[in-house]
Amino acid sequence: MDIGDLATRILNGERRALARAITLVESGRADHRAQARDLLEKLRGAGREALRIGLSGTPGVGKSTFIEAFGMMLTAQGLKVAVLAVDPSSARSGGSILGDKTRMERLSRDPNAFIRPSPSQSHLGGVARRTREAVDLCEAAGFDAILIETVGVGQSETVVAEMSDLFLLLLAPAGGDELQGVKRGIMETADIILVNKADGELKATATRTCADYAGALRLLRKRPQDPEGFPKALTVSALEENGLQKAWEEMQALTSWRRETGHFVARRAAQARHWFEAEVREGLLARLRREPVKGAMAALARQVEAGEVSAAAAAEELLETYLGETPGP
Repeated sequence: MDIGDLATRILNGERRALARAITLVESGRADHRAQARDLLEKLRGAGREALRIGLSGTPGVGKSTFIEAFGMMLTAQGLKVAVLAVDPSSARSGGSILGDKTRMERLSRDPNAFIRPSPSQSHLGGVARRTREAVDLCEAAGFDAILIETVGVGQSETVVAEMSDLFLLLLAPAGGDELQGVKRGIMETADIILVNKADGELKATATRTCADYAGALRLLRKRPQDPEGFPKALTVSALEENGLQKAWEEMQALTSWRRETGHFVARRAAQARHWFEAEVREGLLARLRREPVKGAMAALARQVEAGEVSAAAAAEELLETYLGETPGP
């Protein structure tokens, strides 16, 4: 594979080249990882920047319907939109289960949109390990907005906030005790809460639910990266395409304020550091799975299973042997 030619084609906005590059960065083969690193380094100086929007929500809330309607609105305004939809993975084959691309038929045909479903591969937070690199590729390809749809609300879901500029939490009305239906941690991470399905018989319920969340948000500690009034809750109807423009205007207002105050650049710098440290951790774990470490690790695991040694002592022995020093507390 000619990495230089692939980089040029991505910078020219070729969709096929972008799809091939994402496949490359998602590969676990050592030679593909080396090529992926080379490609990302070649694209790093392109200087292109997209608005990265993370999106999560409870199952059945209508994330795909919202993304399609929202994406179509943005492309109608002349913007280029990329959607990275992280599907749950099959435990047997590792493949995607939901097939988001088939559920966004109109948007998938839009020449200004690009949809890429990727299996989560059981990665915590519902975000594929290489989603961040796919975001970098989409930025280099000249997209204006990148929507990162995750599997659903979970304890580790907030990892999506470490690769996005804005984090949206999509919720449905009439979900029982709404304020107990979502983890407090993810509410603290959300920049904007969107109560979907505000149409038909659920419109009044959606309005009440939105008011409940707005009240709950006011009780949270104010974050330094937020102007007055944020985070906030809004109602939308993806089905009737109501409230989408208002939501987009609020996203733009928040982004503009963060740019002017320096929070936007600081957030991206902190994210870069976070992903550097994550790569170091993943690299160390990968090396511990290799021979001859793998054999020593298996032997110690058997001793732990038999109760001959504690897990902590076995781990310390392994790390001291192969890293050459005793790990700290």
